Amino acid sequence: MLSTLVVGSGYTGSRILKRHPAATALSRSTGFDLDGEVQLPEALPDAYQVIYTVPPARAEHDPRLARCLELMQPLPMRFVYLSTTGVYGDCHGALVDETSPLHPTSDRARRRVDAEARLSQWVQDSDCELTVLRVPGIYGPGRLGEQRIKEKQVVLVEEDANPGNRIHVDDLVSCCLAALDNPAGIYNVGDGDQRSSTWFAFEVARQLGLPAPPGISRAEAAATFSPRRLSFLHDARRINTRKMREQLGVTPRYEDAADGIAASL
Repeated sequence: MLSTLVVGSGYTGSRILKRHPAATALSRSTGFDLDGEVQLPEALPDAYQVIYTVPPARAEHDPRLARCLELMQPLPMRFVYLSTTGVYGDCHGALVDETSPLHPTSDRARRRVDAEARLSQWVQDSDCELTVLRVPGIYGPGRLGEQRIKEKQVVLVEEDANPGNRIHVDDLVSCCLAALDNPAGIYNVGDGDQRSSTWFAFEVARQLGLPAPPGISRAEAAATFSPRRLSFLHDARRINTRKMREQLGVTPRYEDAADGIAASL
């Protein structure tokens, strides 16, 4: 059985480690600091696979990923990288699959496109298989925006909101583990519930027994929201997850995000 290394033990990585207790964590807590003088705590096994969950640094070419790849000698048998569905950019609400062109509109999405290209080059002419999971918004315990709702922060009115793409963290963990044992390649992952972020905020409020957040128009948001928040509201697309279901073999437990919200609370 191959050894499994999980790089990063944050929100998603820590849950992967709980589901796969035989895996080894490479993170700051184990002395593997990709922002510092990074070194492996011990020699890599002869045969291993990697799940990489670390977000990119704010640089054109992610130095964290570069430092990690330099240390991966010998190369792993498989490298699973968590990217983002943001690589598709603004598709005006169209349905996109893994063959759709990449048109990132934000710096964070452009960093992911660069990372995907770098990884493809890295595994070229080697026996290392690459799996890229393109991940939408991740929600789960502690990631429902409860505080914003309690503070009555405004959201877009429903008629101005874009389709939503999201995945419960536990379903994302299932995708990461399935990626170790199923055909390599690129997979969009998500719950398939494409109701808007406005609906999501209203549903969280309803389940908490709180008033629904106040709504404003897109024009009002453009004058009041931060550039970062506006960037999340700019792109409109619907993510096709058929390949995840049919080839990766994952059917999300929380296909209805209302059930995922309830489980998270």
